[in-house]
Amino acid sequence: MSSIQELLDANLHRVFGERDAAARRAAIDEVYTEDILFTDPEGSATGREALAAKADVLLRDLPEAFAFSEDGPRYEGADSGALAWALGPAGSPVARGIDVIVVRDGRIAELRTLVVPTA
Repeated sequence: MSSIQELLDANLHRVFGERDAAARRAAIDEVYTEDILFTDPEGSATGREALAAKADVLLRDLPEAFAFSEDGPRYEGADSGALAWALGPAGSPVARGIDVIVVRDGRIAELRTLVVPTA
């Protein structure tokens, strides 16, 4: 992985959108630095293992019909990017958010997730 566009795509679809644990773990090892810092409304976690655990819990508890989809344009800076997303059944999201990434050496070194429930 190297481009910010590819990393934004991989973060949403190959990691947080991937229900197969082995495929998700392979993507995590490819996409993120070993010391990835992941921050979401629940707190922060450091390292690939911690990020994998967060993704595992999230996906394990989601109904089968729920999926992540892109919810707007992708934004790109010199070493950062952002991607808005929606989560829920097709056409009926139950949550929306944005992922902001910081890239180091062609991998995501920091991931900050901001969430807005759509209740």
